[in-house]
Amino acid sequence: MFAPSRSIRHASKKCTFVFYLCFFCNGRCGICHLPNASILVEAERYGVCETNFSIRFMKKILSTSILEALLLLVLVFFMGVLGFKFGYDYEWIDAVYMTVITITTVGFGELHPLSTSEKIFTSVLILSSIFIVGYSIKVISEYILSNNNIGNLRQKKVQKKINTLENHIVVCGYGRNGKQAVQKLQAYNQPFVVIEEDEEVIERFQDEVLFVSGNAVDDDILMLAGIEKADTLICALPSDADNLFIVLSARQMNSKLKIISRAAQETSYKKLKLAGADNVIMPAKIGGDHMASLVVVPDLVEFLDNLTVSGEQDSINVEQIAFDKICSDGKERAINDLDLRKKTGCSIIGYKNPGGEYIVNPEPSTIIAKDSKLILIGRPHQIENLKELYNV
Repeated sequence: MFAPSRSIRHASKKCTFVFYLCFFCNGRCGICHLPNASILVEAERYGVCETNFSIRFMKKILSTSILEALLLLVLVFFMGVLGFKFGYDYEWIDAVYMTVITITTVGFGELHPLSTSEKIFTSVLILSSIFIVGYSIKVISEYILSNNNIGNLRQKKVQKKINTLENHIVVCGYGRNGKQAVQKLQAYNQPFVVIEEDEEVIERFQDEVLFVSGNAVDDDILMLAGIEKADTLICALPSDADNLFIVLSARQMNSKLKIISRAAQETSYKKLKLAGADNVIMPAKIGGDHMASLVVVPDLVEFLDNLTVSGEQDSINVEQIAFDKICSDGKERAINDLDLRKKTGCSIIGYKNPGGEYIVNPEPSTIIAKDSKLILIGRPHQIENLKELYNV
C-alpha cells in the first residue's frame, strides 16, 4: 500500500513467518490481520514500522471509540436476534427480520401480535438501539469528517499533482531561506515541491505551495516529492547534518540532480561538496561580506543590490538564454549579428561557452556556439521583450 521505511525493509531478518506473507501489505507483513492492539505493540519490537498503512489503520481503529461503537452495534443486534429466537421461539430469519426493523425503527408491521413480554422486550430493544445507533453514527461521522481525514484527502489531491511534475525543483524546508527560494521560484514560474515537517506551516501556506508533509531526511518522503524526476534539489534546513544526509540520499537516488545546499558552519562546506552538492551557500558569510562591502564600496553594492532575475520597474534584471532559444535554426552566429540591443533593449554582459567557462563582457565578434548561454541585463520591460521574442 505505502512504501515501507528502512526498518521494514529489513524486517524479514527478525520477523516471524506470518509477518511477511500478507498480500494486502504487498507481501511485507501480516500485521493487518492481527486481532488486538497488544500484538501491534509487540510487532514494533520486530522492526515493523508504522509507515505501513495497515498497521496505522489498525492502531487507529483499536485506539479510538470506533471499535467500541461497532461492538455495541453488534451486541444489540445479537441480543435482539437471540432474544426473539430463544425467548419467543421465532425462526432464525424471523428473528433477524424483527431485530432489523426494531433497531432501524422503519415502522414495518410485526409478524404476529406481540404478547406483553414481547412488547416489553421490543421496547427495551428500541430504546437501547436508539442510543447505541445514535452514538455510533456520531462517532463514525466524527471520524470521517475529522481534520486528519480531510487532510488526507487533500494530501492525495496534492500528491496527484506532484506525480505529474517532471524536471521540477524540490525544496527541503520552508523556513527563512526556503521561503525566499520559493518566492523567487514563483516569480520565475518554476515548478517546485516543498518538503516541510511543521503542520502549522503547511496549513497556513497550502493554498499557495505544493507541500509534502514529513521529514526530508526520510528517503520515502524524498520519493513522494518526486526526487527521481526532479531537476534540482534545494536543501534549506537549519541543520547542516540534516542537509548533509539529504544530499547523500538524493545523490544516490538521482545522479543527474543539481543540488544546492545551505550551510551554517564553514566546516560543513567541504563535507557537503564531497557528499555531492553542486553549490553550497553560507547565508551568514554572505551577510557579513555584504555589510563590509557597504562600508568599502557602498555605491557599487547598492547598484548590485538592484540586480535581480525579476522585480519592479526600478530594478535591474538579469536573464540567461540558451543557444537553442536564441538560434532556433541551429546555426552559430556572432554576437553582433544577433543585434539583441536593438531588438530588445538588453545588453549582453556574459557568455558561457560549452565547456562551462564564463567570459565577462564578450567581444561583438564572439561566436555563439551550440550548448552555450548568453547572460543579459536590462530593465524589467526589456527582459519581458526578450522573453517574448525568444519564447524563454
